Amino acid sequence: MSTHAPNRQKTKRSAVSASQPSSATESTDDYLKAILELSGDERRQVSASDLAVALKISRASVTKMLQKLSATKPPLLIYEKHHGVRLADAGAERALEIVRHHRLIETFLHQILGYPWDEVHDEAERLEHFISERFEERVAAKLNYPQFDPHGHPIPSLDGTVPAIGSQTVAQMSENSRGKVVSVSDRNPEMLRYLGAHGIKPGARLRLMERLPFQGSYRVLIGSAKESVFLSEPLAGSIFVAI
Repeated sequence: MSTHAPNRQKTKRSAVSASQPSSATESTDDYLKAILELSGDERRQVSASDLAVALKISRASVTKMLQKLSATKPPLLIYEKHHGVRLADAGAERALEIVRHHRLIETFLHQILGYPWDEVHDEAERLEHFISERFEERVAAKLNYPQFDPHGHPIPSLDGTVPAIGSQTVAQMSENSRGKVVSVSDRNPEMLRYLGAHGIKPGARLRLMERLPFQGSYRVLIGSAKESVFLSEPLAGSIFVAI
């Protein structure tokens, strides 16, 4: 976790970031955000096939859009046919801005408006493209410049800095090892309701008691509880812990 204070001074953003969103830029944002997520911390190249799966769009449509976004001035992407795509500087800046919007909105909905954590993702998906820089700053100030959203995901600062977090999934833990939950996937509301009902949230301590064979369940203890919780393979792969 980063110990640096959040950057509260406004920085000048690119023309791409400052322009008013349209349906075209909403689609662009979705592409940039998906590439950022798929590329990981190493910013590795992402295949068009993986991007098509993530966005639930045909491979042909993805290829056409990648060609378009790599031809913008300045280019948002660096695309090489048969080799994949990675974000150019302008594309990375915009992607991080949208992620910042999304996670600030989630935090605002949860902390200020009382939304449960399983409902904030979809609302933020709709709003993230449209908030102004002034509104973004007001939200951040109201929340006292948070570094993490309700699911434990880091909120990029204005300069694009993201707190570094060393973690692994429950599925990667060794039996009898202990860890603290740092984040959980926010993609599935039903999963979030299940985890919340069992106290599995950022900050919770857990111990992996048993890994059942053949891609079976994972038996864990949460905090000081005496009753075990069973997690499926997908659930265990969606909970990130610091050992």
